[in-house]
Amino acid sequence: MEQNYLTQLAEQNWFSETEGQLSVDVVETDDAIIVRSAIAGISVEDIDIAVTTDTLTIRGTREHGCEESSRDQIHVHECYWGAFSRSIVLPCHILPDEADATLKNGILTVTLKKVEMRSNVSVINLDS
Repeated sequence: MEQNYLTQLAEQNWFSETEGQLSVDVVETDDAIIVRSAIAGISVEDIDIAVTTDTLTIRGTREHGCEESSRDQIHVHECYWGAFSRSIVLPCHILPDEADATLKNGILTVTLKKVEMRSNVSVINLDS
């Protein structure tokens, strides 16, 4: 017997069994890299952010607030509950010590100040 579309969606495994992955937007301005993620349902205590000069890693856990009984029939299960993480290789080097993160209305925004790179190269005279 052929399954209907909703049942197929409910049975698909969108994430690994141990950890989900965040969706992010990465925007580069003149002086910063801004990373945003819709991360509703968690508090700041549930988030861990690690920054190096070229990588941002966001980890956390989102607890499921509702319980289904064994008699409940789930038709679609797209929301991820449990541990999640995302590592992003940044498009340029940043200053890790000047990173700033805010969580407002379910949107996590991480602002990373870019390293100012010298554009001029000094030439040393070796003919003397």
